[in-house]
Amino acid sequence: MLFIGCDLGSTTGKVVIMDESEKILGSSIVRSSRGPKKTMEHALAEAMQKAGINEVDPATGFPKDAYVVATGYGRGSVENINEEISEISCHARGATYLRPTTRTIIDIGGQDCKVISVDETGRVLEFQMNDKCSAGTGRFFEVMGRVLDLSLEDLAAEALKSDKPCAISKQCSVFAESEVISLIGKGTPRADIAFGVIESVINKVVALIAQVPANKYFLTGGLCEDDYVRERLELALNAPVESTPLARYAGAIGAAILAAEE
Repeated sequence: MLFIGCDLGSTTGKVVIMDESEKILGSSIVRSSRGPKKTMEHALAEAMQKAGINEVDPATGFPKDAYVVATGYGRGSVENINEEISEISCHARGATYLRPTTRTIIDIGGQDCKVISVDETGRVLEFQMNDKCSAGTGRFFEVMGRVLDLSLEDLAAEALKSDKPCAISKQCSVFAESEVISLIGKGTPRADIAFGVIESVINKVVALIAQVPANKYFLTGGLCEDDYVRERLELALNAPVESTPLARYAGAIGAAILAAEE
């Protein structure tokens, strides 16, 4: 029996395939394109190739003897799955699978930011979520990076060069974009603006964290491998923030684990 977790987010789609011992056999992450269904198909094909799985059930498009759970924004658009589960529950289980000591999950996604408090089993105790605007999300970084002509990786590298950091006072990406353009027009060094952009996101995340019981932090999402962002979080929280490259798959991993429990 195989267990497949599909996390269909706003910017990427992730698929994880597990066996009955909860060992990851294959995983894939692809950019979201042409809708959730096509994104899932692309990610599934890559994950199956890594897992050495060649045969699919023609009736479902998934491997035979597979139980499939979908999560994320696009979960309702995928056909022939067995179950849909909220991304909060899936991220909680995935993060505690990756780091059992985790008690607070920080997920900076493409369109939202989530802070989830969990117990030792990965059960959700409480959560806060910013999904009303792009403040504190990967989308905010993307918009600001475009204005500064910097990729996400270059944004952090540029911020390290800052001598006189400036503050970005606007939280909404639309108004913050105008503020950044104004700073550029005034001749503010790009490194100082980059620092302000990252600090704006950090401040938003910390404000969410203050609303839940928080300790033993674990960072998931697309920024989990950004050491600069993680270090700025540690400084703001005055506590270690752990992560791992697999943390970007936390939602899909959690979905696969929950599939195995059905």
